[in-house]
Amino acid sequence: MAEKRTAGKMRRAILAASILVIGILGVGTAAWLDGLNASTWRELYSWYNPAVGFRSAALPVGFEDLVDRIKPTVVGVRAKVEQDEDQEEQPSGRGAPSNRSDVPMGGRGTSQPRIATTLGSGFFISSDGYAMTTSHLVRRSEKIEVTTDDGRIYPAKLVGADPKTDLALLKIEGEKEFPVAQIADKAPRIGARVLAVGNPFGLGGTVTAGIVSARARDIIGPYNDFIQIDAPVNQGSSGGPTFDVSGKVIGINSAIFSPTGGSVGVGFAIPAETVKTIAERLKQNGTVSRGWIGVEVQSVSPDIVEGLGLNKPVYGVLVTEIQPDSPAAKADIAPGDVITSVAGQPASNDRDLIKRVSDMAPGKSIELGLIRQNEQKNISITLGELPVPESRSIAEKSESPTADGNKPNVGLTLMPADNFGPGVPGVIVADLDPGGVAAESGLSTGDVILDVGGNAVKTPADFYKALTEVQSKGKRIALARVKSNQATRFVAIPVS
Repeated sequence: MAEKRTAGKMRRAILAASILVIGILGVGTAAWLDGLNASTWRELYSWYNPAVGFRSAALPVGFEDLVDRIKPTVVGVRAKVEQDEDQEEQPSGRGAPSNRSDVPMGGRGTSQPRIATTLGSGFFISSDGYAMTTSHLVRRSEKIEVTTDDGRIYPAKLVGADPKTDLALLKIEGEKEFPVAQIADKAPRIGARVLAVGNPFGLGGTVTAGIVSARARDIIGPYNDFIQIDAPVNQGSSGGPTFDVSGKVIGINSAIFSPTGGSVGVGFAIPAETVKTIAERLKQNGTVSRGWIGVEVQSVSPDIVEGLGLNKPVYGVLVTEIQPDSPAAKADIAPGDVITSVAGQPASNDRDLIKRVSDMAPGKSIELGLIRQNEQKNISITLGELPVPESRSIAEKSESPTADGNKPNVGLTLMPADNFGPGVPGVIVADLDPGGVAAESGLSTGDVILDVGGNAVKTPADFYKALTEVQSKGKRIALARVKSNQATRFVAIPVS
């Protein structure tokens, strides 16, 4: 009986709020409402307040209490840095959220060819003064100062920086315990609400809100899977944290994509998992050492699979070059091998392989799964330490004539590489037809073709002989191993 009275009250309240709807839709709506049971009336009533009408599920939620808690953990960073013409401080080709002028509000300022002031952000990860920021902001610094949320200025020293992940660790000395930001244990979901806190244009602690727009963005290399956010991030906010709504750091703001240099809602944060790992390594050693096996690789395409004569499908990365005296050379890995796993984890592309290997410590012994001539193998290998890359150059193109005669027409002009010195391997692409088969396959002038179908080529005649042999076997694809400016790769050249 009581349940009927309750349902009646609910019915009258909702009917009163629905007079306009009933007038529009007709008597059938009233009949439908009258036929609802008590539990349905309760559900409807939960969305209704007689004082204000139906409540909205989309009402914005304020972040006042959350901001009060997290904002004191964020600092402004000011650094005097040495710069030169070749300085690679910008982690993104389209602008990073750091201010490289000592005039934060605009203007041209005084030209300083060697020493410049950068403004950015950071946050405390321990109460004794360790703080994280971005490498491009402080890596070449001569002097660093941080300003806390209460306006106090402290000197800071650079403990270490890791340009590959664009992370740096600072140590701030103070007379008190600093407030600490907690770093999240798991990655955020796409669509999760976030707050970005930083020091845009040197204005001091600024909070913006948005959502996680995407994850695993590849914008500057294989060492980071960036989180994309739409919270406004501007110059001076680089190094500042992005928080989830529980108040934990899910990433460090590092870069933006922008046609203007200002925020257009496409920002990138280094994920918390990377921040934790790199912070610990920098605190222990001041540097980050990475595992290395000494191979150059490329992803496997269907044409590459066909050219290698592999069974389909094949998931992995193709070895194109072995570095001398590297762990891979000592383990007898060879060009043409397809690496499918690293320490039991799949390596579906070159980025997977590089990241999995580099995340492990040098000296660790692991197993690589690979396919060689359609046979699955497991090879043990001891990781070396990733060396500092050296720039490499190749011979410039030449207009010298090349071999002539009967040969497959792939739109190439070639010359022996040993024209540039005894023992230089391969043949150089001196010229090519832009609409020819070779150009469409991805070859460029200046490329050095090392072998075709596993056969070394030293002259243009060797190259065309190898193509003819592939044709004679009824194959559609000739697989050429090619060295370009920065890497060695396989190119699939159609010959039929």
